[in-house]
Order: sequence, then C-alpha cells, then structure tokens
Amino acid sequence: MTTTTLAVLVPVLPFLGALAGLLLGRTAPGFVRPLAVLPTLTALALAAIVAVRQGGDAAVDAATELTPTGSVPIELALHIDGFAALVAVQVGTVATCVQIYSTGYLRDDPRYPSYAALVSLFTSAMFLVVYSGDLMVLLVGWEVMGICSYFLVGHYWETPQARAASLKAFLVTKLGDVPFLIGLFALATDAGSFRITKVLASVAHGGLDHPTLIALLLLAGVAGKSAQFPLHTWLPDAMAGPTPVSALIHAATMVAAGVYFVARLLPVFEASRAALVVLAVMAAVTMVGSGLAALAQDDIKRVLAYSTIGQLGYMTGALAVGDRSAAVFHLLSHGAFKALLFLAAGVVIHAAGTNSLAAMSRMTGLRERVPDAFWTMTVALLALAAVPPFSGFFSKESVLGAAEHAATGHTGPVPAAAGWTVLVAGLLTALLTAAYAARLWLLAFRGRGAEAPDHGRQPLTMTVVLWVLAVPSLAFGGLAYRSLPHWFGGDSLAPTLTTSVLGTGLALTGGLVVYGAWRHTTARAARVPLGAVAAHPEGDAGLVEAEAIASHTPAYGDVASAPDPADPGRLLLGPLHRHAATGFHLDAVYSALLVRPVLAAALLVRFLDREVVDTYVRGAGTLPRWLGAAVRRAQTGNVQTYVSALLAGTLVLVVAALLVAAGA
Repeated sequence: MTTTTLAVLVPVLPFLGALAGLLLGRTAPGFVRPLAVLPTLTALALAAIVAVRQGGDAAVDAATELTPTGSVPIELALHIDGFAALVAVQVGTVATCVQIYSTGYLRDDPRYPSYAALVSLFTSAMFLVVYSGDLMVLLVGWEVMGICSYFLVGHYWETPQARAASLKAFLVTKLGDVPFLIGLFALATDAGSFRITKVLASVAHGGLDHPTLIALLLLAGVAGKSAQFPLHTWLPDAMAGPTPVSALIHAATMVAAGVYFVARLLPVFEASRAALVVLAVMAAVTMVGSGLAALAQDDIKRVLAYSTIGQLGYMTGALAVGDRSAAVFHLLSHGAFKALLFLAAGVVIHAAGTNSLAAMSRMTGLRERVPDAFWTMTVALLALAAVPPFSGFFSKESVLGAAEHAATGHTGPVPAAAGWTVLVAGLLTALLTAAYAARLWLLAFRGRGAEAPDHGRQPLTMTVVLWVLAVPSLAFGGLAYRSLPHWFGGDSLAPTLTTSVLGTGLALTGGLVVYGAWRHTTARAARVPLGAVAAHPEGDAGLVEAEAIASHTPAYGDVASAPDPADPGRLLLGPLHRHAATGFHLDAVYSALLVRPVLAAALLVRFLDREVVDTYVRGAGTLPRWLGAAVRRAQTGNVQTYVSALLAGTLVLVVAALLVAAGA
C-alpha cells in the first residue's frame, strides 16, 4: 500500500471499530473488547509505518475536492510532515494503552460497550486533526472530540457531578469554538483557501490582511480546547469521568489538539507580534496559576488536572517564543508520563477504596499494596518534575532554552517581552511543579489516612500498561532530543547550561521544601488522631469510582473537606491556600459576569413573554369573546322573542323615517 492509503486508514479503522462496537454492543457483547482494542492497535501500527516512511523528510501531501463550494474550496486533504507523523504515533500509543487498561478497569460496567466505542471515535477524531491538510476537515475532528468528551466525561450520568462536569466542558469549549470558527473563515478569506499548505504559503508572502484579528480569534478556540487561561476551568471538573478517559483527554486528545493546531499554523501567529505577546501572557498566567492551584488540591486527579493545564502552558509558551520544535517535543514527552500518572492514579483509587475516592489525605499503606503503581508513578512524577535524566527534563529544558533565546533577542519575529514572560513564568512553574509532585507522592504513598480493605491484585491489563508507559517516561527525552530535530526542521533541542542549572535547581528546591514541610506537619499531626474513613465495599475499580462520585464527597469540586493536619500545601501556601483550592474563584467570577446576567436576562424575557406579549394576545381575544357572548344571549330559541324584537326594530325604523320627513 502507498503511504497515502495507509494514512487514510489510520483514522478510518478506529471509526469503523466505534461503529461496529455500537451496533454489536448489545447483540454480541463478546466482540466488544476485541473491537475496542484491535482497530486502535492496528491504527497505531499503520501510523508507525507512515512515520517510518515519512522519516522526517518532505511532507506527504494528497488532496481531492469534496464538493464545489465557490471561490474557497473544501478538500479532503492530507498533510503529514515529521511532527504530524510522530504525534499520530503518540495518539495511537496512548489510545491503545487506554483501551487495554479499560478492559480491566471497567470490566463490570454495564455501559462499557458505548464507552469503548466513544473512546475509539475520540481517537479517530484526533487522528483526523493530526493528519488533515484542510482546515474545514480539521474542524470536523475538532468538534467530534468535543461531543465525545461530553459523553465520556458524563459517563456516570446518574451522578449530578458528572452531568454538571460534562455540560461545563461542552459549554466552555464551545465558548472558544465560536470565535475559532469565525477566525477560520477569516483566515481562509484572506488566504483564498482552507488548504493548510496554501494558507502557509500565503502567510509567507504577506497575504494576510488582518493577522492580529485572525490570530486572536483562533487563540480563543485554542484556549478552550487546550484548557488555557481563562477557559481552563472545565478541565479539573472533567475528572468526574472515568480515570482512563482522563488519561486519554490529558495525554493524547482534546487538550493536545489546541497546541497541535497552533504548532501547525505557527507562521499565522508569528505574523502578529501582538498575538505572540497575548499567547505568552496567557501561557505565563496559566503555568503559575495552575501550579499554585495544584499545590492546594486534595484529590489526586484534580492535582493531575491542574498539572496538565500547567504543562500545556509550557507548550503554548514555547509557541509564543516561536519554537514549534520545543512545543511538540514537550507534547510528546508529556503524553507518556501524563497518561502513566492518570492510569496509575486509577490503580491507586481502586486500592484506596474510600468514599472520598482519591483524597490523598485519606490514603495509607498503598506503597506495599500497589507496588506497580508506586514505582511507575514515581517515575512519572520525576519526569513531571523535570528531574534529569527523566524525559520531562529534556523536553521542559527545550522550552526554557527557547524562552531564554527569545528573551535575549535572538529570535527575529518574537518580541523580547514574550521571551522574558515565558522564561520567568517557566522557571517559577518548575519550582511549583516539583513541589506539588513531591506533595502528591508523599501524601499518596506515605500518608497516614485510614486503612481501607484490600481489593486484591489489579487486573494484569492494568499493571502491564503502567510498565509500558514507564519506558518512554524514563528514556524518551534522552534518546529523542538528538534525533527529533531532523523530524522538526533542524532546530536544536539540546538543554542549555543556564536554564538547565536554574530549572533543575528550582525543581530540587521545590521538592526539598515540600519534604521539609511534610516532616514538620507530620510530626505535629502525630498528636492529632485522624478520623476513620468509611471503607468502600469491594468491587470493580470503575464501580468504586462511580459510587464514590455519587456519595457527594469533596473529590469533584467541593473543597470544603476536613483539613489534613499533615498537608504541607496548607503550611506553604498559608492564607493563599483557600483561594488556590478553588481555582482562585474564577468560576465565581464567571458566575457573576456571565451566568447571573444570562439568568437575569432569561427571567426578563420570561416576564415580557408572560406578562406583556401574552397580555396582548389575551386582550386580542377578549373583545371577540365578549361580542360573541352578547350575541349568544340574544339567541334564546323563543319565536315570540324574535317577533317582538322584529316589531320593535320596525317601529324604530318607522319613527326614524317620520322624524327625517318632518325635518325635511
């Protein structure tokens, strides 16, 4: 088969698997798991073949016009360059691991067939985004991922938290998608085409008439899809979905799509210095704010959610300083260790077995009970904290190095202000990242919560996946920073001395400070008996999670949980802890600025409809009704009454005629 044919099959196979899974889920349940795993695994193999054939050389381009659309045609087009080929392999790897993991995690879930089909559809949509060479076709995958996230986040729809989280994720991302769609049309109008290659050629020749407006409109959609400030609030609440879904969204699909889109069309954003500054500020606020928020969360999945927001901030920061290679390098590295973190968290949740679901303050004895999760999660946290030689160190240092390069004025179209903004925020976030990673490890594996019943060994499909993902989390960065420049266009990804020393030093400082605070709080809390935690009955990990959500615990959104005296985050953040735990009240701000005015406007419209419009409608019918009632009373059915009325009328006419005649 040709490379083009193989590339077409990559998104088609998971789509067919999703369709077959939905059709056969009830009639042939024995086929559900093979239909979930095999198409995605085959798509991964084909994506790997496409990557090998492409080899980082000239891009693979193919197109056919879908239908005549006038001056700006829409084409079914492929555009596969080096970084698209590698991102597709990452998407297939994570999606396959999630599907295999889910066969054990949700083995007793009655809605597993629909879940597996939606995961396959989600994967197919992301493949379409990665390989698409036409912006309108890319938009199809973009929006399909949005609706898949709505259904998957709301998988446990019988719980109010899941319903609210799925609706919030859908609405917040759509809030960004409206200007995003307008920006796509404006971009195609200026460039004369939706084809990505033609758009980039038009940008290279100065063909954009409104580069700043277009870039800012597109950034609104990117902020929503990739959970960047100020449209990031949906992602922590999306933890109400099953843990494998969280791994898929955070590591390979949905949030990665926005970063990938900016990387794909980076020259469009580089055409506007103002857009780059806005992108840099957005990345800086996202990185620092999410780091502080993560340090205040008690739920393990919310910590990881804010961590994802911050790591995506690193990627958008790299794009703000014009380095696509560093951004995609961190995207690939982050995909491995973040998927591992979430899937290991799923094992921890099952082992903890408490009604508080993933509250770290209520965990104890997990190191001995889930050794696979302990060791692999330790590797992933070290990669997250950018400790050398783990993969996160090399990819994060490439971002900091790019920011330093821009800050010192060595990058032409990028303002130095953008470089300094990303560099300072990135270094501060390195400190915060190591701090919340160390806090998570200490509370989860060396905590003093109440002992929960042992649910036995985890299914092999879950633990094997953890070790598979641990390999790239450990070794990918060190192997890739030398070879990836060939795939990304030649830019060096080697760590620089200054940022390596500063970043590593700050990371070690953050970890040591948290460890010291934990030792202090633990010694102080040893004199305070911690309340027992009610054990959850034995059951499947997915069912444990669903029932825990239904118990209205503080795991998903309610921060008013009992303070943990051994939490170093409370000691380090001090008065800031209360604000950081709620995401700095951004949801309350949205409620005041958007939700309440919209509700007030809806109430006004209802009042006008009921009291004004309906009054006119009722009034228009009242007069005919009164006239009808009066006429109806005259229709008595009595002949004598009719004759009398006739004579009276005749008499009145005669009298009137005589009066007229007399007057004449």
